[in-house]
Amino acid sequence: MVSEINELQRCKAVIEDKLGWGPGDGWQTVDFENLSELVLNETGVSLSTSTLRRIWGRAEYNHLPSGTTLNTLARFAGSSDWRAFVKQNQTAVTEHNEETPKDAVAQKPRSWRQLAWAATAALIVILASMLAFDKGEPQLEKSAYSFESRSVTRGIPNSVIFTYDASASPTDSVFIQQSWDDSRRVLVDKNLHKHTSVYYEPGTYQAKLLVGDQIVQEHKLLVGTDGWSGLIDRPKMPVYLRKEEFLRAGAIEINTGTIEKKNIAMQPDPPMIKFFNVGNFEPVPLGDFSFSTQIKNEYSEGSAACQLTYISLITDDMPIVIPLSAKGCVSELNLMSVDNYVSGKKADLSAFGVDFLDWASVSCTASAGKIRYAINNEQAFEFPVPDRQIKILGIAFGFRGTGSVRKVSLQSGGKSVFNAL
Repeated sequence: MVSEINELQRCKAVIEDKLGWGPGDGWQTVDFENLSELVLNETGVSLSTSTLRRIWGRAEYNHLPSGTTLNTLARFAGSSDWRAFVKQNQTAVTEHNEETPKDAVAQKPRSWRQLAWAATAALIVILASMLAFDKGEPQLEKSAYSFESRSVTRGIPNSVIFTYDASASPTDSVFIQQSWDDSRRVLVDKNLHKHTSVYYEPGTYQAKLLVGDQIVQEHKLLVGTDGWSGLIDRPKMPVYLRKEEFLRAGAIEINTGTIEKKNIAMQPDPPMIKFFNVGNFEPVPLGDFSFSTQIKNEYSEGSAACQLTYISLITDDMPIVIPLSAKGCVSELNLMSVDNYVSGKKADLSAFGVDFLDWASVSCTASAGKIRYAINNEQAFEFPVPDRQIKILGIAFGFRGTGSVRKVSLQSGGKSVFNAL
């Protein structure tokens, strides 16, 4: 058992190194959701966000990992299965030992105290393993379950009515989860068929019907906006902005006075301001598009000195996220392109640092199998276009503090699809 735990720790380390997101103990829920999607795309096997969080010790488990889970992790780490992953390590250790003479290191006899400490440590590892991982559950027949949804209105906030059939569940542990966020998981009655949830932000969501931790049905749903929508992000519920509070002739902009009138302080922690336009244009294929805009973050007081800003192209899959900041803060940025993720702590994202004294021109274009990012007409980064059908459904902007947006343009195949401001 201890050997298996050590191998699992090694497998996790290989995956962390492969992803380049830093140590798993610092990951957020969205990182585990992204990992779940990547594992599914690469292996064809779905490991739920909850399972991954538990494997990485972020939630309690009281069983050992299932064989399916171990095989899937091993495949994602680059081996054919779990046995091959373990054997590869054993071969490496054996070769290392053969290269080391037996008398190269003098062996000191262990005292009873050292042996006691070793035994205690081993016992702790075993007990921890029993609390950390799952033995897996029998796979349920997904065709026995159904799951659909519809929005009540257009705009935000928006209630979504879920219609489900989970009467085949062998347990009462039936849940509906709004999206990747485990905190939005709600226990429902397996013998009923309706449940409603409120969505406070627009976008695309992967709604899930679960029995225990197994996803038995899931589907994507779109929560759109009625034109442009704006909000001030708050812990429990956003503060929504009236259109006249941020829409101007030829621009979106908000100032500190508007925010402070909502009884929201700008210091010591400036709020995140978000603007959305989702579901108001024809979906644009990710393989051939061109997006451009001009943006400015005008608030740099106190703890907002980094002027953190982002642009997001919302797709029916994972998003494209283009970050910007003051030049000295690029280490804090994270660039995301559907399947690809780059941290400013492990890559040179200095091109995404701007002084914001003038409008920053930002563009993102896909052609010849590449998605290319440019800041002020200089190429900043590129990623490969995913090899599956993905469509852009919306646009979002975010500012830590205040900001302005103008000249938003989205084209597909050289033809204009959406122009605003």
